[in-house]
Amino acid sequence: MTRFRGRRPAPVVITEAQESPQAQLKSRQIKYAVMMGIRAVCLLIAALVVGLEVPYAALWAGICMVGMVALPWMAVLIANDRPPKKASRFTTRLRGGEPDPRALPSPREDRIVDQ
Repeated sequence: MTRFRGRRPAPVVITEAQESPQAQLKSRQIKYAVMMGIRAVCLLIAALVVGLEVPYAALWAGICMVGMVALPWMAVLIANDRPPKKASRFTTRLRGGEPDPRALPSPREDRIVDQ
């Protein structure tokens, strides 16, 4: 039988597990499709506003054009980004108020840089 010396390894908590890569991909694909659908709706609204000669048509068409340009950019960023890792309630308790050992040290206030 193996005995642990010192600290035991941290237990794996299944409720803190991340989504599977397939579930993350499907979620990102749905978000992308919805944003592209909104872009298509912006195009239709702009065409209707201009075709029906609605008051302030240029303003409404301009707003829709901004949506048609900005939405694909945002959709690609969102589709390529994975969700952030969730902080485990166990690791945050264990760490307490101590700073992260991987963090860079804070700059000293008395340090002066001359050129």
